[in-house]
This record gives sequence, C-alpha cells and structure tokens, in this order.
Amino acid sequence: MAKNKVICNKNDVDYLTIRKAMTSGARTIDELVELTGVCTECEGCKRELEAILSSVCGCKKVSLEAVVNAVKNGADTVEKVGEVTGAGTGVDEVTGEPCGKCKGLIQNIIDQGR
Repeated sequence: MAKNKVICNKNDVDYLTIRKAMTSGARTIDELVELTGVCTECEGCKRELEAILSSVCGCKKVSLEAVVNAVKNGADTVEKVGEVTGAGTGVDEVTGEPCGKCKGLIQNIIDQGR
C-alpha cells in the first residue's frame, strides 16, 4: 500500500490526488493532467505516473489490466473482482485491519467497464 507523497514536484500534486482522479475515472496521463494538474515533465511525473496508472491494489499487487479483464469476464461487483484478482482483499500493514482503499477505484472500473 502506497503512502501519500508528492509525485509532481512542479505543481505539487500528491499520490492521493492522483488516486482520487483515477477513482473519478481517469485512466490516461492526459486525463490526469486535466483532473489533477500534473505536469508530466518533472522527474516525479516521468518516473511514477505510468506505474500509478497501471496499478489498482498495492496490497495485493493487482494491475488495472487484471481488474479490467475480470470485469470484462463477468465480475460485476467489487467482491467478485476480489475473488478473481485478490484486489480489495489486502490487510493494512500497520493496523492489521482490512485495507480496502482500492475498492472505490474497483467500483469505478466496474461502472465504466474500463
């Protein structure tokens, strides 16, 4: 699970802002630029944006592609996506409690089909 940190140093855009944009439907760098103001030019953007966009669940290391494929193959609830991919079923490393931070993004992927 990722901790919050500044990704775009030029425009001071942090990880959580990027993940919230993804939960709102952003799936491309252009969409992130529009929704968050990331510059795509600074070292943080160049180094990290693609990896953030391609990941859904950090706890279980589940990719966006895996979740989209699960949805295309009939997983139509967050729970069903979790059964197929493991996404949304992780445990917070600090508290030992169920994490589930990615469940909003999973629901958005189900809703949008992408």
